[in-house]
Amino acid sequence: MTPRLISPADAVGSLHRKLNQKWAKAVCAEHGVGSRVTFAVPLRPGVSTGSAVARLGYPAWDEWRRSWRTLADRHLAGVSIVHKPVSVQGVRGEFPATLVADLDGAVALVSETGRPPVDLDRARALASLLASADAVLTPANLRAVYRLKPHDVEVLLSAVTWLHANPDASAWTARQLPIPGMHTKWLESHGALLRDVTGRDVRQEVRPRPAVLHLTYVDPGHLASGRRRHDAWTTGDAHDVAYQPRIVLVVENRDSRLWFPPVPDTIVVEGGGKAAAVLLAGVPWIRAADHIVYWGDMDEDGYAILDAFRAALAEPGPGGSSPKEVTSLLMDDTDLNRYAEYGVNHDRHGRPLEPGSGNLERLTEGEAAAYNTLTTEGASFRRIEQETIPLTDAAARLLEILSIPTSRGE
Repeated sequence: MTPRLISPADAVGSLHRKLNQKWAKAVCAEHGVGSRVTFAVPLRPGVSTGSAVARLGYPAWDEWRRSWRTLADRHLAGVSIVHKPVSVQGVRGEFPATLVADLDGAVALVSETGRPPVDLDRARALASLLASADAVLTPANLRAVYRLKPHDVEVLLSAVTWLHANPDASAWTARQLPIPGMHTKWLESHGALLRDVTGRDVRQEVRPRPAVLHLTYVDPGHLASGRRRHDAWTTGDAHDVAYQPRIVLVVENRDSRLWFPPVPDTIVVEGGGKAAAVLLAGVPWIRAADHIVYWGDMDEDGYAILDAFRAALAEPGPGGSSPKEVTSLLMDDTDLNRYAEYGVNHDRHGRPLEPGSGNLERLTEGEAAAYNTLTTEGASFRRIEQETIPLTDAAARLLEILSIPTSRGE
């Protein structure tokens, strides 16, 4: 270990980092969850002998020792300095070795040089609210609740109370739950946290909503028969699609579905964002296709939907059907450069599109390159909307996919 002398400023910086890592654990310990947490920073790592002091230099040693004496003389509540012996120039003495602080002392000390990583009063209040509501209090749960906006904290506590009073939620869909303050889409964003603080995944308990798909048949033979071009399919209904497709293309824009050009053995399905990914993944005739293809906007949301769709189809389907791969259409970095002239920087309300912050693990190298280009600081544009790309280009790319050999030997 390289001998070092840690200054008070550097020790406070280290204390800040330790607080950021352990504040939730320390607050939970105050409610009997886990053991008591103290924050300790070594002040002279590798310096335990007079020879180590000599190598650092006696002037540096004396200046360091005085700086810690100044701090010790302040007698800060919840902060102490542990001394250990060292023989310096033949004289044995007790010198600072470790800075130790409890939660309040650490926050107070860090607050003197900047903003601490936690509002301790708020963290303690939230922990008390969770404990009073008989929610599961853990450091991870407390951190997650701390990140919520005040209104969402109120809804979460309301949901915890409601679930305690209602052991069976199967009479409602996720959007019908009569929980005070909860809007119909709240569970889509906060269902996992509600599961963690209650031990119940209400998303699995509620009555499932049937998947209703709006689709367009684009197989030339079917179109030539004069039968309907546009259709709707509902899970569990006594209705089959007109033909089993080799390709299912999922698009986000209705115009792209309605006017998609003819492509053999293909059905175009109108998606519904990340929330619809699980529903689509459970449709038997979609899973039975040789190729499942996703085409969305080239922007943060489009790639997030693609990532979620892949995650849903990576799981076994109904009846134990095999996981399926999802191919993207016109969404890699080559496509981004090709259609850059259609790039925009504002949403439909004229508001600037912000840089992204998502961590998408299921993108290909080309997709990830496009995503990073669009979502990082300084991007020349942040979105290419699907409907601006010629449908003939998309159809030509699908025809290339149809030429790929399949496991069926077709």
